Amino acid sequence: MMSPTVLDRLFNAEYQQHNPQIPNGNAAIKSLLGNLPADLKYEPGLVVAEGDYVTIHGRFIGWGPKPLVAVDIFRVADGKIAEHWDVMQEEVPAAHSANGNSMSTSPQT
Repeated sequence: MMSPTVLDRLFNAEYQQHNPQIPNGNAAIKSLLGNLPADLKYEPGLVVAEGDYVTIHGRFIGWGPKPLVAVDIFRVADGKIAEHWDVMQEEVPAAHSANGNSMSTSPQT
């Protein structure tokens, strides 16, 4: 887990969160990260950056009962994360999808 000092360096003091389950501010991020399951695994995939925005398409394992595929969008201001949006959904394995394609850009297990 990241230390509070690292989080203060990474997140803007006026950090805004757009996930309806997470409050604004650094204290909410510190609390969230401090309460994540010990076996949580994140596999980043495609990263796109343009201007002040960075988008990461990745995969969470251990956040819920099934792996989750997510798109996280970050706005960066003065070198710190100032704002965050996300879209998450349960992963459907490629073998069970209508097109046979993986939902993630990282390998599925």
